[in-house]
Amino acid sequence: MRLTLDSVSVIDAIDRRGSFAAAAEELHRVPSAVTYSISKLEDDLGVTLFDRSGHRAVMTPAGKELLQEGRHLLNAAINLEDRVKRVATGWESELRIAIGDLVNLDVVLELIRRFYQQQNGTRIRIMQEVFGGTWDALAGGRADLAIGAPGSGPSGGGFSRHPLGDIEFVFAVAPGHPLASMPEPLTNTDLLNNRSVTAADSSRNLPPMTSGLLSGQDVLTVPDMRAKHRAQRMGLGAGFLPLNWIENDLALGRLVVKQVEEKKDAGEVFLAWPTGHKGKALQWFLDNLEDEVVSTSLFNPPAD
Repeated sequence: MRLTLDSVSVIDAIDRRGSFAAAAEELHRVPSAVTYSISKLEDDLGVTLFDRSGHRAVMTPAGKELLQEGRHLLNAAINLEDRVKRVATGWESELRIAIGDLVNLDVVLELIRRFYQQQNGTRIRIMQEVFGGTWDALAGGRADLAIGAPGSGPSGGGFSRHPLGDIEFVFAVAPGHPLASMPEPLTNTDLLNNRSVTAADSSRNLPPMTSGLLSGQDVLTVPDMRAKHRAQRMGLGAGFLPLNWIENDLALGRLVVKQVEEKKDAGEVFLAWPTGHKGKALQWFLDNLEDEVVSTSLFNPPAD
């Protein structure tokens, strides 16, 4: 076979890292070895994968096609490796965890530190997702476990869930914001005339979720809830925030809560995982995350 998983992994590293030299560093090889690997593959296939006529090598359309399809092969190989190891030992070769943006990352990292003390060889990959992005990561096969997945998830089943609790949201603005001095409850017309701040759903395939937006309203879109919190504290817009996140801001007068006609219900959040996943690493995290002390601390406000 002319095309190997190793050669595909080299092309993948070059694309992700942006250069042959950076790819060599990631792969723990000398740059000349990476260059040779690509040249040999081009000779074997009889195609040009990188255009070297300019200052930097640029991937050709043929190279992009090989990379796109080759990544499916890499993922399939990783999944096969994982299944084989799981059958042999019960421990996954890698556990991929999608973390909702309402989750305190420090709590998860401390849990991972405790997991590493088991020395079972399972690699951990974490990714942060926003709104329905946690469910999207599970549905798309990008994650084996979601922490802080909102709501009931996509239709069709295939996922197991464990409730972590409810998060209360309140409508908050900076004290100098125009809405701060307006009579309550604020109407939809009041809100429509003022900018909203929203965190962008990170879903790739599932329909994106939105919350508290009115048709025609000016919107500032930010990456996650933490950025939304900061933007509203700066007076850049208004919107709903987790009450426990802003209690200190309320005490210091950096934000004020306003009553609105259409309130936001408390949001239920879950642990979620594919029903058929039976690995020991997943079970370890489920057992520890379902501990009441840990699950309560997951949604502690982030440090300023």
